Amino acid sequence: MLGEACPTELQDAGERLSVDELRSRQLSLLQATVRRAYANVPHYRAALDAIGFAPDELRELSDLRRLPFTTKKELRDNYPFGMFAVPRTEVARVHASSGTTGRPTVVGYTQRDLDNWADLMARSIRAAGGRAGDVCHVAYGYGLFTGGLGAHYGAERLGCTVVPVSGGMTERQVDLIRDFGARIIMVTPSYFLAIVDEMERRGLDPRDTALRIGIFGAEPWTEQLRTEVEERSGIHAVDIYGLSEVMGPGVAQECVETKDGLHIWEDHFYPEIIDPVTGEVLPDGAEGELVFTTLTKEAFPVLRYRTRDLTRLLPGTARPGHRRMQKITGRTDDMMIVRGVNVFPTQIEEQILLIEGLTPHYLCILTRPNRLDELTVQVEATPGLTDPRTAAAQLIHRVKERVGVTISVEIVTPHALERSLGKAKRIKDNR
Repeated sequence: MLGEACPTELQDAGERLSVDELRSRQLSLLQATVRRAYANVPHYRAALDAIGFAPDELRELSDLRRLPFTTKKELRDNYPFGMFAVPRTEVARVHASSGTTGRPTVVGYTQRDLDNWADLMARSIRAAGGRAGDVCHVAYGYGLFTGGLGAHYGAERLGCTVVPVSGGMTERQVDLIRDFGARIIMVTPSYFLAIVDEMERRGLDPRDTALRIGIFGAEPWTEQLRTEVEERSGIHAVDIYGLSEVMGPGVAQECVETKDGLHIWEDHFYPEIIDPVTGEVLPDGAEGELVFTTLTKEAFPVLRYRTRDLTRLLPGTARPGHRRMQKITGRTDDMMIVRGVNVFPTQIEEQILLIEGLTPHYLCILTRPNRLDELTVQVEATPGLTDPRTAAAQLIHRVKERVGVTISVEIVTPHALERSLGKAKRIKDNR
């Protein structure tokens, strides 16, 4: 039953592995991955040769830190298929990033890779409380973006009835959720809020739908947002994590019975936390940049990929053998530096949601008049807000006290800010 611990008999063999069993498996898989990458990917062969590292020198997990990092630059430099470890004829599918900041990063999958992905997504949906027979409404984007198809095949593998809606057409989303009786929705948290807003605009109570589970990913979101979503919609809101360069969604999943961070599926991915400046590996519990090495990928093995996501590693709870990662607090490339202070959009969101009369629809606008950075936060009011000046003053005070930066606040009318159909745009840099 939703909210109770997932019975052990519902967990697969990989979920039940102990820490010692996982470490033993990780070492053998890591050794095989490094050998395969060295033998079949010219970039990795050149990178390891440059530091004088032979694959047979990897004798324990700690030896991994001797290997160089992989970044988006290396993936783009080898566009389109230069990082593949199998012949192109053995690649069953490709996905790619949007390429909005340069060449897209292209990811390949063998049929076994796709089967593993579906299994891990099914595991993730089950850990979130989903069960065979549930109607699963998928509102992630389909296409080259990994979200939609990753969720789709995982839900089918679990035995759900899948509604492949993709993003957009919010009024139709509401109709299908109501008419088809979806119990699970998989969507970005910002777009789910747009769906809830549309329900309420039409006089529908979101709590009266059959929805009970929201599996939210693709963007950072806060505990305050979880509270608002759960109170307004009556669902369990749980986090999912993934990135196309490593697989797609399903790398880590928050379990509904604990909601205390995302368990990393360590039988397929080896995590590290590093200092984002020095690259030094940090101990579990320390906050830093998340780095992943794939352990089972055939077409596209990745060694020490720098995700740019900031988090920390914690002991497992609901799945004791698998370490948890704390909810993503931000990205190194989403960090705003305002007069020497590091600021993440999630820090602003946390304060917004503590002030009555303000909604989680907001935009951070950076400008540089008179050679000094300024941050203006545009935030939508609720329809019933009667004193926007006081609410703005409260937000200015809270951000100054909690974050350490002075901001300006513009409170705008409901629905004045553009709604995202996927990942929310939180920063507009006009400097």
